[in-house]
Amino acid sequence: MEVLAVLFQRYMDLLYGVCLKYLKQPETAKDAVMQIFEELVVKLPKHEVDNFKSWLYTLAKNHCLMQLRTPKNLKTTEFNPDSMQLEEEMHLNGIQLKEENLQKLERCLETLSTEQKKSVELFYLQNKCYKEIAEETGIEWNKVRSFIQNGRRNLKICMEKGVELEMRNEK
Repeated sequence: MEVLAVLFQRYMDLLYGVCLKYLKQPETAKDAVMQIFEELVVKLPKHEVDNFKSWLYTLAKNHCLMQLRTPKNLKTTEFNPDSMQLEEEMHLNGIQLKEENLQKLERCLETLSTEQKKSVELFYLQNKCYKEIAEETGIEWNKVRSFIQNGRRNLKICMEKGVELEMRNEK
């Protein structure tokens, strides 16, 4: 205990500085320093410590972080129901947005080449595989795959351009 008291005395200012850094209040930091000393009595015999200063620093930091995590230190804010959007409004906005996106998608489908449009519609809207599309359209399997990939890319570009145009129109 005497050796521990000497070590503690030597590093007390370091401990206080660490605790003040994390806990922000001088009285709370002083209390934490005393609690860490009590922890030292229990923890030091259980550990093989090569560098006491860095071990003590880590112990102090962890102690302070645990103090900050306790429920009494958790900060709460008042709930303001007026700032919440009503579920009905949210639901209607979602439906309207989905409808607008579907209309935009239909317009973008019209910009695709005939082969791309047909392949994309059969693949995505009628859930047909490449082989079925190739048999139905008479287009080679590799070309069907290419039409679907290029069509999807072109749809994405068209949809993104539509969003950009809408944003410009709103300004």
